[in-house]
Amino acid sequence: MYVTTLLLGLIIFLNIIFAFVVIFQERRDIGSTWAWLLVLLLIPIAGFVLYLFFAQNFRRKRLFYWDDIKKRGLDRGLKFQMSQFRSDQFQFKNNISSQNKDLITMNLLHNQAVLSEDNQVEIFTDGKKKFAALFQDIEQASEFIHIQYYIIQKDNLGKQLMDLLTKKAKEGVKVRVLYDELGSRRINKKFLQDLREAGGKVEAFFPSKYRLINLRLNYRNHRKLVIIDGKIGYIGGFNVGDEYLGLSPKFGYWRDTHLRIEGAAVYSIQTRFILDWNLASADHDVVYTPSLFPHLPSKGNVGIQIVSSGPDSEYEHIKNGYLKMITSARKSIYIQTPYFIPDSSVLDALRVASLSGVEVNVMIPDKPDHMFVYWATLSHIGELLKVGAKVYLYNNGFIHGKTIVIDDEISSVGTANIDFRSFKLNFEVNAFIYDECISQHLNDNFRKDIEVSSVLTLEEYQERSRWIRIKESISRLLSPIL
Repeated sequence: MYVTTLLLGLIIFLNIIFAFVVIFQERRDIGSTWAWLLVLLLIPIAGFVLYLFFAQNFRRKRLFYWDDIKKRGLDRGLKFQMSQFRSDQFQFKNNISSQNKDLITMNLLHNQAVLSEDNQVEIFTDGKKKFAALFQDIEQASEFIHIQYYIIQKDNLGKQLMDLLTKKAKEGVKVRVLYDELGSRRINKKFLQDLREAGGKVEAFFPSKYRLINLRLNYRNHRKLVIIDGKIGYIGGFNVGDEYLGLSPKFGYWRDTHLRIEGAAVYSIQTRFILDWNLASADHDVVYTPSLFPHLPSKGNVGIQIVSSGPDSEYEHIKNGYLKMITSARKSIYIQTPYFIPDSSVLDALRVASLSGVEVNVMIPDKPDHMFVYWATLSHIGELLKVGAKVYLYNNGFIHGKTIVIDDEISSVGTANIDFRSFKLNFEVNAFIYDECISQHLNDNFRKDIEVSSVLTLEEYQERSRWIRIKESISRLLSPIL
């Protein structure tokens, strides 16, 4: 009896200590703080274990260093553009970029997101078409292929990709593949063996240091990037797996958004890959060479910034970009996201926009892939319905695209969802696009998706059952740590 009392007292004491750590040491936002306090209070021992695995704070650490890979040529270009913006001497090539100077300046000065205005962009919403184009580009590669995905499945599509990369490696093309260990947990050494034996290099991001134990489990690299010969770049929401071709019995058709880019924005995509690769690779073998950043003739006139964010960033760069876009809206906002769990700043910005007469449109899936996230999404969607926003439930399979379009003029496409995880915990990357044609194309896709979606009205939402309301409330309470 004495031992039991002593043990209980020790657990209570440790919980108090951890509570003080959460409140005073970690300096988290209030929502996350209360969520972790609730976990520690309700499940004392298990809560401590969860805290160790899921609550590290990388914002006090600097993981990526510009000088590590000695990209002196790009460094000079970045400093020159920053100097031009600070002195108000930068010469914009199109009106849309000029009209959004504040957003561009924020991304440039605080995220080193260089603006390029000579890009050509192709939009993919269908997995079969996206991977057909990607495989064709890989087939034509002559110098190098850099590939980074959150998920690479050990299935037919994954094997096709590995077989093609192995073939190119045997031809003498330098192949590097970076995957996230958690997202790609089903692949193994045998699956990668042929590529490595052919001379290709493969690395895992934040791998387990000890078998079955990974204290960085909660901080995943959610980026999806491909760079071919430094001339072509891919960025967007598609991972590698049969389900992204619409072959999953559970999800059916997979609706996503991905970009194929030619132009100087490929330099920025390449830079992002190299930084991630050198962090994951023990050899840090990629250094600046002109062949990695070849001269690129102008392919178009689309303005693009490649913006990255992650748990090591001082600021939530992609979220801040979203906020700046939302608050600049005069006519319309179109958002597609599989998860809608915004923090109070984004939710308030959308509510204010709707109350101000801006047409706010949000499209989410009508089926869950993660139950708690789904119920938390519905809870937050209700807040928008109350202020007159239009909400659409995608019925034609699963919508996974992460897009936001403002006034048919500026847009963002990438890997970041509208949720706490993408804003704070995951390593993400988005293309911020300053072009009317691309933005209108994205909105045309949204309007086509409306044809296979149902409208969620405020009346229907308010008629949901008490049990659904309970699940929403619990999920919303835990949403800062989902």
